Amino acid sequence: MTRRSCAIYGVGIVCASLLVIGISLIVAQVFQTLIHNRLKKEITLTEGSRVFETWKNPPPPVFMQYFFFNVTNPDDFLDGAKPIVSQVGPYTYREYRAKENVTFVDNGTRVSAYQPKTFVFLPERSVGDPDDDMITTINIPAVAVMNKVKDSFWKSSMVSIWMNSLNVGMFMTRSVNELLWGFKDPLLSRIHPMNPEIDEYFGLMYKKNGSNDGEFVYHTGEADFMDYGRVATFKGESLWTSEQSNMINGTDGSAFHPLLSKTERLYIFSPDLCRSIFMEFEKDVKVKGLPAYRFTPPRDVLASKEENPANEGFCVSPKECLGTGLLKVSVCRKGAPVVTSFPHFYLGDEKYSNAIEGLDPVREHHQTYLDLNPTTGVPIRASKRAQINILINRISGFPKTKSLNETIFPVMFINETVVIDDVSAAKLHKLLLMVSLVSNFPLVLVGLGAILLLVFIGLIVCECKQKGSGCVRITVGLNQTHAHTGRYILLAAD
Repeated sequence: MTRRSCAIYGVGIVCASLLVIGISLIVAQVFQTLIHNRLKKEITLTEGSRVFETWKNPPPPVFMQYFFFNVTNPDDFLDGAKPIVSQVGPYTYREYRAKENVTFVDNGTRVSAYQPKTFVFLPERSVGDPDDDMITTINIPAVAVMNKVKDSFWKSSMVSIWMNSLNVGMFMTRSVNELLWGFKDPLLSRIHPMNPEIDEYFGLMYKKNGSNDGEFVYHTGEADFMDYGRVATFKGESLWTSEQSNMINGTDGSAFHPLLSKTERLYIFSPDLCRSIFMEFEKDVKVKGLPAYRFTPPRDVLASKEENPANEGFCVSPKECLGTGLLKVSVCRKGAPVVTSFPHFYLGDEKYSNAIEGLDPVREHHQTYLDLNPTTGVPIRASKRAQINILINRISGFPKTKSLNETIFPVMFINETVVIDDVSAAKLHKLLLMVSLVSNFPLVLVGLGAILLLVFIGLIVCECKQKGSGCVRITVGLNQTHAHTGRYILLAAD
């Protein structure tokens, strides 16, 4: 056997081996399973894991923007006219939210933590000075007090007298700083000596700068990767009217399990809403070159009980079920008639946005979304948008409300945003490249096998051509020899 033949046989054997091994690995998904198991092991809330330190102290900057609705015709509204508002904002703050008192519990299967939030004002990202800019809005302390005492003739009469003597009306004009972080309210100050449980100060974010929502206990995801970051328990009590509504489902929105699917429903527990909400896949997006699935809350999340019967448990009472797009959260706001929605009543019934002149729900500006890398579950961009409203109507015993109809009055909306930082994005790019290379290694083998197959076929064709031309020359030579021999025989016979 010549060297050429040995080379041909060797190429054929290597080619066949690569193709068989590569195809077998693809069918068996060996390398894909291997890398997925590695990801499940690495992405856990355990000491030394790839994500534990970033979970405790997330590096991407979080920005909180506040937008206010300034009422331009308060007197006309009290006389029965349609309210007119103008949006003022944003007033932007950098939000710091490192976890504290991180402790492993239940034999290391769960981890508890507190997450205090600190806000620092950023003038370069804001429209004005929160100390100087004044906003006219609903007098939330007054409305809350009126609703609290409306069932008692004596209490309502006393509060009405106090409001007149203190010149407290249905609207108030305060600075942005006061509305956010608190001010001493004259009506609450009058009530406080008789009821010390009622604080003299009021603010939409009062006592929330540097404080926490309570202790969270999370699943580590070590036993089941689907439980990674899921909230196990939260300091609180049952507030809603059904067992399903009181369930704590999902994560706190900062961590999600790896290997996400487009068909799954993601749950997030929100202490601000005192409930869990869900999000569904919307579309594929890219952020800083990183692939991501966009998840958004559908209309069903805040749908009325008629549209979504499962939401009946979130009615404060059978008589207090609001329409689509609204959630009354008075149960976790000390009885105050606070209603939450998406900004400008996005995804809500049109009657709510039509009742207020100056509102215009737009998906691009008012949608809440979450962009997650499907391989690792890492949030690479997010925007949480929510609006605070006050439910106002005619209250017996208070002449100031005689011309009012039930109105969901917008006060403020927030836009909490985060985008993965460049350093974290670079690390994630490297991780995804490694995952891609390992997962596609069988394809590399098949590709090499295919290349060698073409080389093998080429060598066979060349070999056959060379052997074929040699055979022709030999056949011609033999024919000529036979012809000469025949000629010699004829001459001898003559």
